[in-house]
Amino acid sequence: MPIIPLSDTRLQARSAVNVEAHNWQWHLQHAIRTICDLERALDITLLNVTTDFPLLVPQPYLGRIEKGQVDDPLLLQVLPRFQENQQVPGYNHDPVGELGLPAMPTGLMQKYQGRVLVTLTGACAVNCRYCFRRHYPYEDNQPNSQEIEMILDFLRRDHSIHEVILSGGDPLVMKDSRLIGLLDDIAAIDHIRTIRFHTRLPIVIPQRVTQALVDNLAKHQRTHTNIVIVFHTNHPNEIDDHVKQAVAWLKTAGVTLLNQSVLLKNVNDSSETLTRLSRSLFDAGILPYYLHALDPVAGAAHFDVTEERGHDLIREMTAQLPGYLIPRFVREVSGASSKQMLYPV
Repeated sequence: MPIIPLSDTRLQARSAVNVEAHNWQWHLQHAIRTICDLERALDITLLNVTTDFPLLVPQPYLGRIEKGQVDDPLLLQVLPRFQENQQVPGYNHDPVGELGLPAMPTGLMQKYQGRVLVTLTGACAVNCRYCFRRHYPYEDNQPNSQEIEMILDFLRRDHSIHEVILSGGDPLVMKDSRLIGLLDDIAAIDHIRTIRFHTRLPIVIPQRVTQALVDNLAKHQRTHTNIVIVFHTNHPNEIDDHVKQAVAWLKTAGVTLLNQSVLLKNVNDSSETLTRLSRSLFDAGILPYYLHALDPVAGAAHFDVTEERGHDLIREMTAQLPGYLIPRFVREVSGASSKQMLYPV
């Protein structure tokens, strides 16, 4: 597949993405779902651990995992391990207190002033083992078509809301037809200034960046609505040439591209890795935004890195990088009015 420079035209970037052998929905349908298939694909032997959170790894992401390496940092993010079944004090099923938020229309939650979050779906393209919503009851909080209309009515009435965050699961799991219709409806509300996506899909399946999606984002970006896409990337090896091409195409829409990472033991808990990640993101056209301390979700305690270690990593990164490439080190605290800054930068 030819590599298209980031400076080339929109048509070239679009063509580069479209020559992929399979579209994004094919990759969703053919993702790895068993340890046996994962072993065969990577030529390794793994423990067949049963947990309450299924294995899910799409082929494009799988292709970036080094074969034969059981400690590959990308593999560790998706591999079920026996530690997930251990009960650890302080780790629970609702680590940031989302289930205790004030009642709102199904699928809608408000944590911070002026912003609301919509859990459009419980589906993802990859199951990250540290996911803070791995136990979230999506069956009770995933809006149907009628409930989406209730959310839109709520947004129209509440003029204090200026930003809508589309989340999940992953909002880009939705088909373009449904997603574009929802974007049109939200963007038509005058007091909504920003629509923000939180997504991992363009990273794990870059084929998700389609012509219809980019054209619609560009349309709204040209009007009064700011479009922000926050990627979720934890390691520089996740950024390959296909991801760069997808990001290049998204940039032609004029949207703001940010990244948030989670600080994970044995994955990215070194300043060398985090420095490479910031540089790789910026080279691709994405600005580092947040480095999250691990949310204390049941099943993920083995990923924990102490705040003290996080402070050291930020100090080490600051000595190597310009300030605009240093992510904010934060933690989400239940009931707080904003993310809690863990280190001033």
